Amino acid sequence: NGVSRLHGEVSRAMWQGLWPELPAEETPIHAITNGIHIPSWVSEEMERLYRRYLGPQWREQVSKPSLWERTDRISGAELWTGHSRMRERLVSFARNRLRAQLLKRGLPQAEVARANEVLDPEALTLGFARRFATYKRATLLFHDLDRLAAIVGNRDRPVQIVFAGKAHPHDTAGKELIRDIVHVAQEKRFRNRIVFIEDYDIDVARHLVQGVDVWLNTPRRPLEASGTSGMKVVPNGGLHLSVLDGWWCEAHRPDNGWTIGSGETYDDPTYGDEVEAQALLALLEQELVPLFYDRGADDLPRGWIARMRGSIKSICPTFNTDRMVREYCDQYYLPAARLFMGLAEEDFRGARQLAEWLDRMRHRWGEVAITHMEHGAGELQVGSDLAVAAQVRLGPFTPEELRVEIYHGALDSDRNLVGGSSTAMALVHTNGDGTATYEGAIPCHDCGPHGYTVRVLPHHPHLANPYHSRLVVWG
Repeated sequence: NGVSRLHGEVSRAMWQGLWPELPAEETPIHAITNGIHIPSWVSEEMERLYRRYLGPQWREQVSKPSLWERTDRISGAELWTGHSRMRERLVSFARNRLRAQLLKRGLPQAEVARANEVLDPEALTLGFARRFATYKRATLLFHDLDRLAAIVGNRDRPVQIVFAGKAHPHDTAGKELIRDIVHVAQEKRFRNRIVFIEDYDIDVARHLVQGVDVWLNTPRRPLEASGTSGMKVVPNGGLHLSVLDGWWCEAHRPDNGWTIGSGETYDDPTYGDEVEAQALLALLEQELVPLFYDRGADDLPRGWIARMRGSIKSICPTFNTDRMVREYCDQYYLPAARLFMGLAEEDFRGARQLAEWLDRMRHRWGEVAITHMEHGAGELQVGSDLAVAAQVRLGPFTPEELRVEIYHGALDSDRNLVGGSSTAMALVHTNGDGTATYEGAIPCHDCGPHGYTVRVLPHHPHLANPYHSRLVVWG
């Protein structure tokens, strides 16, 4: 299965060759989107607020949207103060780690002391931490260093970026990305605004996801299967800034974060990188920085806090392990267990029968055919049904061993069915010549050009899915 909806779509297209007779969207690969264990990543400050305003049992109810709606009970001042403390803790942690890194390299004490000056506990803080693979584009921000320098170096509205992560030992290109970040961070204009924390581990990750204001995610779409690091900032009040890839395709709303682009893919990756780098810098200049520093008389960024609430309320109820594990149980584990128990009865008698049935299907399937199709005449109106009838040659099989369906959907400019769906047809009667007549109806929900065809699939109560045999006859 895929680990996000988009990953499921990509996987179905990749593996369609195993089911060449099926439309890509029906390749039997489904998706359950990843989630995080929220209590493991939430900060002490947010834990206290959640216990006070969401209730002492909030950890056991993380999948309930009504629970997270109570976030509105937390005052803006409390929410902002708690998150600001987390940012201060991240800055202190980063300084200590940088100091240790410099000492380890044997640098002079004056250079080591510089670690006390990096980062600003009140500045807009971006975080980027993950495995350094090239498709994740850790250096996308560096496509225009002069423009980036103007953003991070603004004295009135400073921005800072904390990087962390590791590359696979054999991933030379990934290690080059880390080297590039370290070199840029050493430039005078970036020296106190960009930091790379070495020896990435769960402790570093926890400080980052709790302390940053914005989590940056820049994969080359659609190569990110899901991603979960950005989910971890949300219950801590952080916001997500990402390409529409992985889980963010499902989670993004106008009030809970930002998207880089609109889900485009590019034939020329170099061109795509440049386009999205400029879009990212523009978002920082025109949206994130102004919103973060738009303060009232109480020095609270009310617009930013509203977006923090929107993020928590819309993302936390869905992108958690409670929902994820429940979906795996309901959609995969329990059905598989029931199927196994049925096959295992009487010393696996059902399994042997299924194997024999599949063997017979594969050897005699060529005798099944759709000999005639017809549909009702007259003009169709939206909301009406189109009656369809088909005659099927059964071959050596009984009607109970076959499933006859109408496959229907909209037509594209080349008259191909796109985004089709299936509707089962009912057996009307068997004929004396080895054929059977089936009837069904297509609901007409939309206007525009539509089409249909009829297909036949094997049917057996112990098949894990109707496409298991990879056998299908089309009309």
